[in-house]
Amino acid sequence: MHTRSFRNRDNAKNDDRNVVALQQQQQQQLHRQQSSLRRREEGTPLSVVANAFEELARSIESGSRDLQLAQFSTACSLVSILFGCLGMAFKFAEIEYVAKVQDLLEASKTYNTLENVLDHDLNHDTVRKPGSHSRNLRRVRQGLDLIKALFEQFLSSNGCSLKDAASTAYSQVCAPYHTWAIRKAVFFGMYALPTREQLVVKLNETDDTVQKEMERYIAACNPIIRYIDNLYTSKHITLDW
Repeated sequence: MHTRSFRNRDNAKNDDRNVVALQQQQQQQLHRQQSSLRRREEGTPLSVVANAFEELARSIESGSRDLQLAQFSTACSLVSILFGCLGMAFKFAEIEYVAKVQDLLEASKTYNTLENVLDHDLNHDTVRKPGSHSRNLRRVRQGLDLIKALFEQFLSSNGCSLKDAASTAYSQVCAPYHTWAIRKAVFFGMYALPTREQLVVKLNETDDTVQKEMERYIAACNPIIRYIDNLYTSKHITLDW
């Protein structure tokens, strides 16, 4: 009698645990479905980046003299996922880029605009000092230009491999400022790049949509890069560093 009672209680406990486990599985599945829905609503990684930079470009083209540091840094933070899609070949760029963007995000708690940052470092003679916000801004601008140049090469010909596109973009944008050792490491890393087709899949795009979104980023990025360069040259700071 007692044995049967114990068995009944054990069975009841097992049933309860099974119900809890089933509920947890259902909640996890619902969470995954909701996350997937949010991603679809927000767009692909590339379209989200394009949207953010088009908003920045509109701010500049509307005649606004000052570009807000918080808005700029937040938009730039989205670009890190594009570096991630390129694999180990651009890991060096991703690590450096993310660190510099994070510095600017922190700086946005103190400085309202990009010009405020530059003026502060000019007053303290730290524009080119390693770790300064102005130097980090230059490196972030370089990262944006690298992705832009890569996209331009990628779209220049359907027969252009990602390795060729990335090699040309790196040579144009970053190589002049890197040591021989870094250039050598990047050169060998190019062989680990994904194929064109693999990159399109990683970006969650198709052949048609990837061209559209890359072109949007390129078009939006051009006035932003010009704005940053003009900001430095207007204060008699050269761009050869």
